[in-house]
Amino acid sequence: MHGDCTSLSRWRPAALSRRVLQKDIFSLTSPLSLVLDLLPPGVCNLLNPAAIYANNEISLGDVEIYGFDYDYTLAQYSNLLHSMIFNTARDILIEQFKYPEGLGKYDYIPGFAIRGLHYDVQKSLLMKIDAFHYVQLGTAYRGLKPVPDEEVIELYGGTQHIPLYQMSDFYGKGPSLKQFMDIFSLPEMTLLSSVIDYFITHGIEFDQVHLYKDISDAIRDVHVKGVMYKWIEKDMEQYILHGDEIYAVLNRLVNHKKKLFLITNSPFSFVDKGMKHMVGKNWRDLFDMVIVQADKPNFFTDRRKPFRKLDDKGSLQWDKINQLEKGKIYKEGNLFDFLRLTGWRGSKVLYFGDHLYSDLADLMLRHGWRTGAIVPELETEIRIINTEQYMHSLTWQQALTGLLERMQMYQDAESKQVLLEWMKERQEIRSLTKNLFNPQFGSIFRTFHNPTYFSRRLVRFSDIYMASISCLLNYDVNFTFYPRRTPLQHEAPLWMDQLCTGCMKTPFLEEMVHIR
Repeated sequence: MHGDCTSLSRWRPAALSRRVLQKDIFSLTSPLSLVLDLLPPGVCNLLNPAAIYANNEISLGDVEIYGFDYDYTLAQYSNLLHSMIFNTARDILIEQFKYPEGLGKYDYIPGFAIRGLHYDVQKSLLMKIDAFHYVQLGTAYRGLKPVPDEEVIELYGGTQHIPLYQMSDFYGKGPSLKQFMDIFSLPEMTLLSSVIDYFITHGIEFDQVHLYKDISDAIRDVHVKGVMYKWIEKDMEQYILHGDEIYAVLNRLVNHKKKLFLITNSPFSFVDKGMKHMVGKNWRDLFDMVIVQADKPNFFTDRRKPFRKLDDKGSLQWDKINQLEKGKIYKEGNLFDFLRLTGWRGSKVLYFGDHLYSDLADLMLRHGWRTGAIVPELETEIRIINTEQYMHSLTWQQALTGLLERMQMYQDAESKQVLLEWMKERQEIRSLTKNLFNPQFGSIFRTFHNPTYFSRRLVRFSDIYMASISCLLNYDVNFTFYPRRTPLQHEAPLWMDQLCTGCMKTPFLEEMVHIR
């Protein structure tokens, strides 16, 4: 081999970025050429944002009954709704909770937060945590400003790790940490950060627990008191998206003799108007069962609430429910009575929802239903993944990581300096890749390398996941989804720069093999 192989001094990142597969290891090319050399032709745009992705093998041909949540499952909402929720909850804080009027200057910040973040109530920290309970450094915020990594580590006793007992429980609520899992939580996180920012900026002391509860109550009032429902009902064209596609999905399933049911926490009048807008005035003819104000997730675990029937105007009836009739509307109830009265059990039922805890967790783990998660963010993230910028950044990051792992045995002074420069370059690329998704928190699916806590729950609680329910239109009703065999660590010993398949090359010469 050319040169001195006992030192990495000639492998500094700037120089390394120009080395490519040639007979001479030091022949030069551009960093972009090296990355392109690693990438198979046409690797960008491989992922389809309208595809359905499988965590578990499932054949739609075995599914006889389809169930749906309503909000953010059948009804997809415009992002304009987030600003309305933020502004109304902010005004409730000022007018009813007597918070400072200066908060009125804060507006909703689109794209500030992402779903799946954790909030440490006692420390006023909003942050992203990975599947192994580690805080992703650079993604911890107090108010609207990032908290230095050193301070985050100090706050947690010299580590990035959050102990299991502090983490969220089965439904995302731990003793001191709250996980924000639904899409409606985006304005809540932004309001929480804005209020803290105001108090810190103005030197106002506050009680963290009271502040968190007040903001949660203000957000809850927007939903519970029906304010949000009135906005949507008044301008459905502006707020509800893809209504025609929902009709196509439901009508197709009915034409193939599938049974349909709806279980939602929203009130009947709101659901009725929304479904008439999307599907038509006879929407109820498509469903065998409609259950409103179900109080999920309690609906799945609490046996105490019986079903109540509603008349066509939404008024409560008093008769005892001994059967669930097609075309009728029911309120509250519980899953145990639902299973007893319908006999719809096990894997012949597929239920779709957007909230991993409230909609899907109990159904999969306790009752054996198949589950589908609606993840609207998937469409945007896949479009980013398909860009050349992302593919180049990820490929070079993997190549650098492989180099760091295999070259770390060189411990002379010059080599240590090269390794430090590689680490710095790798960190810069990781930050750049994170920022492609969200400047504050990155992707909802990954930290720098590991899956996020959100991803861990997505895999655990859903058989399939997709950006919207309309993705079903891209598949036959008997289609079988097969999860990709993703390699375990011991099954994939090679790094990106070592892969040598029919369409991938390695930038290392045969002479370098002995370094492994």
